[in-house]
Amino acid sequence: MGKLALAAKITHVPSMYLSELDGPRRGTRRDAIDGHIEIGRRCRELGVDTIVVFDTHWLVNANYHLNCAPHFKGLYTSNELPHFISNMPFEFPGNPDLGQLLAKVCNEHGVETLAHHATTLAPEYGTLVPMRYMNADQHFKVISVSALCTVHYLNDSARLGWAMRRAIEEHYDGTVAFFASGSLSHRFAQNGLAPEYAFKIWSPFLENLDRRVLEMWQAGEWKDFCEMLPEYASKGHGEGFMHDTAMLLGALGWSAYDGAAEIVTPYFGASGTGQLNAVFPITPQDGHAIPAAQASRADGYTSVATRL
Repeated sequence: MGKLALAAKITHVPSMYLSELDGPRRGTRRDAIDGHIEIGRRCRELGVDTIVVFDTHWLVNANYHLNCAPHFKGLYTSNELPHFISNMPFEFPGNPDLGQLLAKVCNEHGVETLAHHATTLAPEYGTLVPMRYMNADQHFKVISVSALCTVHYLNDSARLGWAMRRAIEEHYDGTVAFFASGSLSHRFAQNGLAPEYAFKIWSPFLENLDRRVLEMWQAGEWKDFCEMLPEYASKGHGEGFMHDTAMLLGALGWSAYDGAAEIVTPYFGASGTGQLNAVFPITPQDGHAIPAAQASRADGYTSVATRL
């Protein structure tokens, strides 16, 4: 019935918004903004009606959650970096029907998920920054998914992505894009050193680790990457413990995925963190490669290489 037409791992660095404003940072994130505009253009070309964002700035302490209100509008100031994003306007439509459908199917597949359609909850900037550049004309409906998951297993996040794709392809009459909105390494510069690291990665170890991961993505080494994801999320300071990445790869087919990432915005440093925009071709999904729902360890970084 429906179609997952585009999948991407995207940056949402607040310096993108800062680079619009007059001052020393003006124009310095043009590459990242152009990458968002290009991904938005591709979504239009593919007939996408709704963008689902796995947002690593939406922190949750139980269950998975979808913000699928009918409409979003307001002014946003970051509580984390109010000197980067202050009073940023936003407005775009939501998709309550699809949000409730996604939650229903996730629950049917053993992933406890709640859809919030009658809510005053506004999206976080992991959703708002990309939509500023991809959806300025409010062309797309938007659903935000919690992906800063504090007590969740990565294999459940992969299963969530898998179930959401099943919901779209089997029950939805429309075309959807999935975005994993988060960085690679996410070790911010130590307090007092932020200006020095505005365009740098925090350490050579993290930069080399990120670059090796990108080589794996471009070479299609998904089995190896999926096996290393729990340790990468931990030792590589992955943003949101990389639950957004697990969700995206679950939707794509996990370790059986056979596509190769296309880098749209090359890897760059931002306040010590590693960032990029990358598109992942949609290929047939192998449900047998999706991680099992059960986990035997309690540290949140359990292996996600289990096959059904």
